[in-house]
Amino acid sequence: MFEPASVAVFGASEREDSVGGIVFRNLLEGGYKGELIPVNPKHKQIHSVACLQGPKDLRHGVDLAVIATPAPTVVGILSALVDVGIKAVVVLSAGFAEAGEKGKAMQAEAVAIARRHHIRLLGPNCLGLLTPSIGLNASFAFGRVKAGDLALVSQSGAICTAILDWASPNQVGFSSVVSLGDAADVDFGDALDYLALDHKTKSILLYVEGVNDARRFMSGLRAAARIKPVIVVKAGRSKESTRAAISHTGALVAGDDVFDAALQRAGAVRTNTISRMFAAATVLSSRMRATGKHLAIVTNGGGPGVIATDRAVERGLQLAGLSEKTRQRLDEVLPAHWSHANPVDILGDATPERYADALTATLGDRGVDGVIVLLTPQAMTDPLGVAKVVVEAAGKTRKPVLAGWMGETQVREAWEYFSSHRLPCFNSPEVCVEAFAYLAEYHCNQQLLVQTPGPLLDNAKTDVAGARLIVEGVLDQGRTQLSDAEAKAVLAAFRIPVNAPILCRSANEALVTAETIGYPVVMKIQSPDIIHKTDVGGVRLNVSGSQVVRRAFQEMMEQVARREPGARLDGVTLEAMVVVPHARELMVGVLRDPAFGPVISFGAGGIAVEVLQDRTVALPPLNEFIIDNLLAGTRVHKLLDQFRDLPPVHHRALENALLRISDLVCELPEIVEMDINPLIASPEGVIAVDARIRVDRHTPGNGRYGHMAIHPYPGHLEETWQLSDGTEVTIRPIRPEDADIEQAFVRGLSQEARYFRFLQSLSELPPEMLARFTQLDYSREMALIAVYKKDGKDAEIGVARYATNPDGESCEFALVVADEWSGKGLGSRMMRSLMSAARSQGLVRMDGEVLSNNNKMLRLAKRLGFSLHADPDDPGLRRIDKDL
Repeated sequence: MFEPASVAVFGASEREDSVGGIVFRNLLEGGYKGELIPVNPKHKQIHSVACLQGPKDLRHGVDLAVIATPAPTVVGILSALVDVGIKAVVVLSAGFAEAGEKGKAMQAEAVAIARRHHIRLLGPNCLGLLTPSIGLNASFAFGRVKAGDLALVSQSGAICTAILDWASPNQVGFSSVVSLGDAADVDFGDALDYLALDHKTKSILLYVEGVNDARRFMSGLRAAARIKPVIVVKAGRSKESTRAAISHTGALVAGDDVFDAALQRAGAVRTNTISRMFAAATVLSSRMRATGKHLAIVTNGGGPGVIATDRAVERGLQLAGLSEKTRQRLDEVLPAHWSHANPVDILGDATPERYADALTATLGDRGVDGVIVLLTPQAMTDPLGVAKVVVEAAGKTRKPVLAGWMGETQVREAWEYFSSHRLPCFNSPEVCVEAFAYLAEYHCNQQLLVQTPGPLLDNAKTDVAGARLIVEGVLDQGRTQLSDAEAKAVLAAFRIPVNAPILCRSANEALVTAETIGYPVVMKIQSPDIIHKTDVGGVRLNVSGSQVVRRAFQEMMEQVARREPGARLDGVTLEAMVVVPHARELMVGVLRDPAFGPVISFGAGGIAVEVLQDRTVALPPLNEFIIDNLLAGTRVHKLLDQFRDLPPVHHRALENALLRISDLVCELPEIVEMDINPLIASPEGVIAVDARIRVDRHTPGNGRYGHMAIHPYPGHLEETWQLSDGTEVTIRPIRPEDADIEQAFVRGLSQEARYFRFLQSLSELPPEMLARFTQLDYSREMALIAVYKKDGKDAEIGVARYATNPDGESCEFALVVADEWSGKGLGSRMMRSLMSAARSQGLVRMDGEVLSNNNKMLRLAKRLGFSLHADPDDPGLRRIDKDL
């Protein structure tokens, strides 16, 4: 699709106003060197190129078909293309899913044909596809597009044309441009998979309105972001624009904060405007990397420094506090009237030498993560001279150095100098700060990307089966809302501390219960029809005394019956009043997002939670690092530490509660919504005082964790095995932190073993390959490593891995065992475990390539039941496969 040797254009013509005519002319004038085949029954030739009458006239083996004919003709053309072996199709035509029920039916039929015959389909209702390096402009965008190293993937064709029109005069080039349109088949995940490994692509730009398949989107995005920067513009930040996005693409639109959380876990960076997208691409493709948020500003004007400071605070950056040593150094080299603080104002008459001294001092400060250098062209200023010293200083440090040269005429030569030396330069303080913010966000999100939260805590003590039985019992009764007692029983099953309620059906039962559990008590109405009990007078706090309890029971039942006459009233629950010194009221929630599935929220709790709007969200599964990031995004987190006379809360207890809620979400896909409000946190621990859970039936699919956008670490695949000599070997899924032992394992292989495994000579794994091998999406690939303890640390002695093929039904595998551990049965054991893991993911076949002289692997394959076949294209290879 991206690099076809031949292209057939259906609907090609010489009409300047027709889509097919524009596409064919773009291919002719764009310098495409492959074979061009116009197809139109109304023409004998188009632009002097012989024209075919229909799809049946095509020779077998044409690479790409571009269809620009009316929507009702597309299904017929696709059916005919099956017979001539075309495997890639771009459908530009509109009038499909975005146009109503009839269009949806046509689109479904087209997709069914494509999938049945393994045809990949881009569109429909899209602008097309461009690969400028080979002159491929299979789109109806006007003008030639410069080749470059940026890739653009967009759901909006109009956004594509606007970006391309802007890029040309600004000398911005592209490796690929993909307009997804309705994304009926090829979607973001497919495009990202391709671009992640495309050597011509250095950075990837996405314009997103909605997501059809969150798991594929996250999988492709995480795979690409491990290797190269991915910058995303997401439309639909408001409710009004969200509705517009839904009607435009028909895709599922996530909540804006949920989408932010997804991008953070994927290691990508989000911008809110198209112009900022290119600023982010500029700075991230420069290979500069920040390791924190502490920014220093060096400027020759106070005003620009103030503007930069304001923007830095708005973006969540921190102005670095200069050390005493740095201040002393600046005092030595700067005039007496310098600002003596950050921003470092070196005054309007600053020379290149003064800039150099200030830069050297600030970059040498350990508390500084990066420096932006601002310049306004004043009478004594040498913009080019300063640019040269900035470039020189940047070359001597790993910290990012960004330039903001304000003005136009007097600084143009300096801009060109920065550009020629690939140092990012911007024309305003705000954009310069934005650029550093993208570096800081990229660093933070890349750390989130490599997190692989593990299996359940204390699995033996967590009663997952009991929690499932409670949920299934509620659903079997035709209910979706759990009672207070049921909700807290589910939490307790996951070892989340709760204040357990007791249901009382009469005033006397309430009295007996209150005397049993002790005063004061909390009384709440129990009804399957009432969710917000406080709104109908269904909650009494701090109730003390026998007569008060009985009277409160009667009054509550009568009051609620008057306010909600149709509600079923089962009685009143009583529970001990939680009175904890130094308590903070928090809220933890779970919501099933329409695009990304379950999402966990955290924030300030209590009755004013809707008013305060202090919350952040994260995609499960969680671990300690992700939880720290989640808490830090709220205002209430400052109250969790020592504050005035309040001692800090029990952080470990709060962390454990969030970890167990994450486990609950992973294991119970039926949960649609959950609120724990308040979750009381204190120096002694945490306790869930009130909980509400809503559930619904879940359709199983895509494995145990198919309901989640991010697959948890599959700890259930870990096993311990003893070799015949008594050595204990652990076989487990690989983790990102295994990168060092994976690299050491490859280095330790014999030259022959490395060649047999990689079909090429290499001494170690390149960084990109190491990242791909250790940072997995466990839903579509698996790597099981065999390790044993050597000097108290894990040492890798074998690895078996598979990757799902594009058909989604089969996978390709690879196996290698350390030379000195060969012949001990390790390879057989690992392969059986790998096949079992593939089978559990719904894969039905496993295949691979083996060098014809790799006799050990061929013998093992036969023992495991694989069929062996000669490779028709390479006599040095054998193809092997096995039905799972």
